[in-house]
Amino acid sequence: MDVGVDVGTTVTKAVAFDEAGRQVAEASRPTRLVRPGPGRFEHDTDEIVASVNEVVAELVAATGVNDGLLAVTAQGDGLWLVDAAGKPVRPAISWLDARSGGILERWTADGVAEQVFRRSGNRMFPGASGPLLAAVLAEEPDVLGRAATAAYCKDVVMQRLTGVRATDVSDASAPFLDPRTGQYDAEALAACGLTDWQPLLAPVAPDGPVGELIDTTIGLPAGTRVSAGPYDLPAAAIGAGVTEVGDALLTVGTTLACQVVTRDLPVHGEPAGLLLSTWTPGVRLRAMPAMVGTAALDQVLKLIGATTSQLQQLLTDSPPGANGVTVLPYLSEAGERAPFVDTRARGTFDGISVATTQGDLVRATCEGIAYAARHCLDAAGWTGRVTVCGGGARSSEWTQILADVLNAPLHTAEASQVAARGAVIAAKRVLGPVGDEWIAETRQIDPDPHRAAQYAEGYAHYLRRIEAARPRWADPAPVHRPPVAPGPATTPTTAPVPRPTTSGVR
Repeated sequence: MDVGVDVGTTVTKAVAFDEAGRQVAEASRPTRLVRPGPGRFEHDTDEIVASVNEVVAELVAATGVNDGLLAVTAQGDGLWLVDAAGKPVRPAISWLDARSGGILERWTADGVAEQVFRRSGNRMFPGASGPLLAAVLAEEPDVLGRAATAAYCKDVVMQRLTGVRATDVSDASAPFLDPRTGQYDAEALAACGLTDWQPLLAPVAPDGPVGELIDTTIGLPAGTRVSAGPYDLPAAAIGAGVTEVGDALLTVGTTLACQVVTRDLPVHGEPAGLLLSTWTPGVRLRAMPAMVGTAALDQVLKLIGATTSQLQQLLTDSPPGANGVTVLPYLSEAGERAPFVDTRARGTFDGISVATTQGDLVRATCEGIAYAARHCLDAAGWTGRVTVCGGGARSSEWTQILADVLNAPLHTAEASQVAARGAVIAAKRVLGPVGDEWIAETRQIDPDPHRAAQYAEGYAHYLRRIEAARPRWADPAPVHRPPVAPGPATTPTTAPVPRPTTSGVR
């Protein structure tokens, strides 16, 4: 059997697959997302690595797996600063983090963000590694001096399991990989003022980092082949069988991840989204990973005192159109990153009256997220089949809303962990051909013509509301915070910032 691991934002999962690609066992652990301050989200790196060890060990104990390969995928973006041994020099910064918002606003105003997009096809957002590197350099310069790698989540796990320091083309894509050469782009780094810190970027392995297991505490024998990547977005596309140009994968998870397969190099239009290289030369994913996924719905459910177990009933309690209630579901403190980038984007609820029900609020939120999905897919160049996966796809009512808003058949991936499956498939393809039995089976949900026509009008209204809201986002209401008591006087340091070296780095 083979084991796939998916390290998400709030849970780590391990899945065992037999030789026919059937899922035979699964283990999971919740993980902490720490909020040390407004707009700041971090992970304890050692806790994340420990969660991987625990879920794999549990799976091995339950199934008796002692051969096959171990493939790791994980959340992308963020900044995981580690030393030469892969140990953290500070807490990992999540892709949800907003601390670099001011830097990104300056880069947008002076053309840096557009310059990087023209080079890499990636429009930076606050939780991307480039702005976060600049933010840490400004706030904690000594930390960068102690770091050996500005890593991604899966790459830290890989280094701790095998000692291999490397990344793959999907994680390296955003924002500094040149998609033409598969190497880091010196001009993009220079535009961001990060040339001196290029040694922190891990070497790029075209077929993903591969190594042999040295940490046997997880229950697998030493020498087990370990593969890292692609990260969770492209891994899910592989696991769901989304491979044809124009086909799309819609992942309704914490992120509303919309991806379309392309062979183009879209660097000439309006700067937006991500362009993710894959392990297949010439094939890329145009990704619009909006911030408005299930995290927005979870917050609305929390505000009304409901739980996800009540979602289906709440959706059926309100008719299409939610009795006139509409939502712009931009609830992330980092704003929005796709299909536009606006660090000040915030959510709005309109059409509320004393007759508004909890069901209206929830349905309007799900409809707003569905409109965001259509907006992202259209911007990404979707022309073919749509496959949907993720926790939100478990709701048949919400999935029907998505089909109606897109006015297209949806193919729901029946496998529960398509990203872990995709990581295993990617690793196996490096060794040889992989049979079709590994592709997740799907079932089709067709749109209702009457509701699709109604939602077409709703989508047009949604787009108009975004244009009307953007000037308001640029002039946010003042936030009044309690005064902070003065602390002891400090003397600012003038010590030079040590530059990174490659000594001791594998």
